Amino acid sequence: MREFKRTDRVADQLQKELAVLIQREVKDPRLGMVTVSGATVSRDLGYADIYVTLLGEQDPERIKENLQVLKRAAGFLRSQIAKRIKLRHVPELRFHYDESVVRGQHLSSLIDEAVSTDRARQQHDEDGSENSNGEETR
Repeated sequence: MREFKRTDRVADQLQKELAVLIQREVKDPRLGMVTVSGATVSRDLGYADIYVTLLGEQDPERIKENLQVLKRAAGFLRSQIAKRIKLRHVPELRFHYDESVVRGQHLSSLIDEAVSTDRARQQHDEDGSENSNGEETR
């Protein structure tokens, strides 16, 4: 089993701290319900890519607006992180919208739809495929 790399530990810590900071400290009314879904940190710890989702939000304009708010708050968030995590250099924060959750929900609904269609077709076949003698008709 491989050990966690330092960048993984820093990314994990950043994700936890940012989840709390964004919720409690960023007071912009345009910001929706943001969830920090992931973080990756460059090998030299120079920058961190932060992936966020927005609860119940799929409008591209609102998503863009939320990312702009987070981008403007990045300096403030970095300074808060510097107080909470002991790092010589706090990575520059770059925010990205994480589409994987929305894509996953969409795929899940497609699967549910396919399963129910399949069940209905199977039920229909069972109801109409036997004659009164119990023999199959073709």
